[in-house]
Amino acid sequence: MLQTLHTLTANLVDVVNNRIYPANIQIAQGRILSITETSAVPATYILPGFIDAHVHVESSMLTPREFARVAVKHGTVATISDPHEIANVLGVKGVEFMLANAAPVPFHFFFGAPSCVPATAFETAGARIDADDIRFLLQKEEIVYLAEMMNFPGVIHNDQEVMEKLAIARQLNKPVDGHAPGLRGKAMQTYFNAGISTDHECFRYDEALEKLQHGVKIMIREGSAAKNFNELIPLLGQFPEQILFCCDDKHPDNLLEGHINEHVKRAVAMGFPLMDVLRAASLNVIEHYRLPVGVLQVGDSADFIEVDNLTAFTILKTVIKGEVVASDGVSHIPYQSCDLPNYFQCSPKHPEAFKLKRLSDQVRVIEMHDGQLVTGCVITETPGSGMYSEADPERDIIKLAVVNRYADAPPAIGFIKNTGLKRGAIASCVAHDCHNIVVAGVSDEAICKAVNAIIAHKGGIALACDNEVAVLPLPIAGIMSPQPAEEVAARYLQLDQRAKELGCTLKAPYMSLSFMALLVIPELKMSDKGLFDGHAFRFTDVFVEQDKC
Repeated sequence: MLQTLHTLTANLVDVVNNRIYPANIQIAQGRILSITETSAVPATYILPGFIDAHVHVESSMLTPREFARVAVKHGTVATISDPHEIANVLGVKGVEFMLANAAPVPFHFFFGAPSCVPATAFETAGARIDADDIRFLLQKEEIVYLAEMMNFPGVIHNDQEVMEKLAIARQLNKPVDGHAPGLRGKAMQTYFNAGISTDHECFRYDEALEKLQHGVKIMIREGSAAKNFNELIPLLGQFPEQILFCCDDKHPDNLLEGHINEHVKRAVAMGFPLMDVLRAASLNVIEHYRLPVGVLQVGDSADFIEVDNLTAFTILKTVIKGEVVASDGVSHIPYQSCDLPNYFQCSPKHPEAFKLKRLSDQVRVIEMHDGQLVTGCVITETPGSGMYSEADPERDIIKLAVVNRYADAPPAIGFIKNTGLKRGAIASCVAHDCHNIVVAGVSDEAICKAVNAIIAHKGGIALACDNEVAVLPLPIAGIMSPQPAEEVAARYLQLDQRAKELGCTLKAPYMSLSFMALLVIPELKMSDKGLFDGHAFRFTDVFVEQDKC
């Protein structure tokens, strides 16, 4: 049962007017009725609630309701949520599932219309969202923006359908999110001049600086896999009105630990002005997306958090529309079961399907960088000997395969470096963006067992080693669980720990693995159709004769 708040006395952190003062706040019908400055000095502070400026709720493996149930404990009152993960599986019906699940929750969910479903033509997805679908979605009140335009080549080269989607967003006065990792110079200018206004994919300071100088809003991302906070946070001091905070992807265990509050604490601890930090966590997001979220002004929606100090930011209360949705670390949003929509049609595999015939003495290998989505390309001696190439864990080179989940087809097979895995295999059906099954392993037998565990549950993350097989089922679209966050996180942590016991050195093995099929992030990635060169934007061969990529 939620408690309705009618009055509160605290030190009010007014980000709009850049001042802090003791005040009594009166609330009626979910809005701030009055704010009266007082002479007393209260012990606590109230400030605008935090907003995640770009997140895929599905990557938490939780439903929107469960995501909110956890996030409010950390002072989050709203998210700008791109549902393109479930859209790649179920299309418009997947987006509508997210809207329906979120609707009754006392939380501000603002969804986008997924602009790139599928993300490219070089992979198999479960659905397609065309320009007519975009118009249908953007006309919904709950859809406030056109979500990240990942097809930056389509924008630069004036692709007809891409430009039509952008035009629809302009017609309906909806902002357009960007996705342009590494894009610089004239190509960058062409891309953002098409009406795209944000980017959350910057991984270098100078890249973000160039985009900020062009007028782009830059989101400083710190998620479970991609961690760009330390590199980009110095820009907050120079561009306080253009910086927003986001997580992009957050696994359930990390979400239980913290959310945007972690950005805030770190930035303040580094000496950045409090008001600039809070702008990035609230006001800048509200102004950019024109959100009906309150910032502690008379007449605003009563959305705020109460904290005990302005350094640790311990959340005492989270209030949304005048209701206390969390207090003292306890969420007051109840768990609720839901439907299980899905699309999963492939059959169990045999180990022979993962054999890779040796075609030359050199091979292209995907080079992972822990904490980054970008990968490298390494050409090295083909691992293994004889007719078939094999994993070489001593050189930290193991097999990577992607299996089509929507139809029976031969898997795409290649090699990956820097996982650290010495035994067994790890697999995931959370594989951006089409959510086929991605698997990395040392032996064909372990790879096959891990893949079949996911197929048996019609989605999930799995691990196999010798006779051991473990799985976290994800029966909602193959990427989310209907279970409470604590149960999902506990099972996920078991798999995460076990992967590390098998030698994996990645901080977030499954989150990192999930991005190895994301073709729109350079340099090398793998789809269910083969090895992909993200710079040239075309397929490339696993086996090579030349000396360089």
